[in-house]
Amino acid sequence: MTPFGAKLRQLRKERNITLKAMAAGLDVSSAYLSALEHGKRGKPTWFLVQRIIAFFNIIWDEAEELQRLAEVSDPNITINTAGLDPKATELANLLADRIDRLSPESLETLIFQLRSASSRDS
Repeated sequence: MTPFGAKLRQLRKERNITLKAMAAGLDVSSAYLSALEHGKRGKPTWFLVQRIIAFFNIIWDEAEELQRLAEVSDPNITINTAGLDPKATELANLLADRIDRLSPESLETLIFQLRSASSRDS
């Protein structure tokens, strides 16, 4: 499941909306919506995210958060480290090899560390 898919499911469940009803309201198939929730489809288009925001009638911070989650929810990432420091290639390979064995706590720690490092290095 992607961050966007988890948030989408949470919004739907909180409002007691079925997958089928939401799919009809967005004019997409329920199979597509299910695949999006489960991370089996790529990140949604900007247009679809806007339709989802309107569907749930969410505004401001929650709408921005949904857009941010859509941006970081591509389940099929390719990392090109050509021309970067060799440590970048090592990091990318280690992550690819071990990500499925990391606990939620370890993932959260790594995300925090990467965000902190990138804000310091900017």
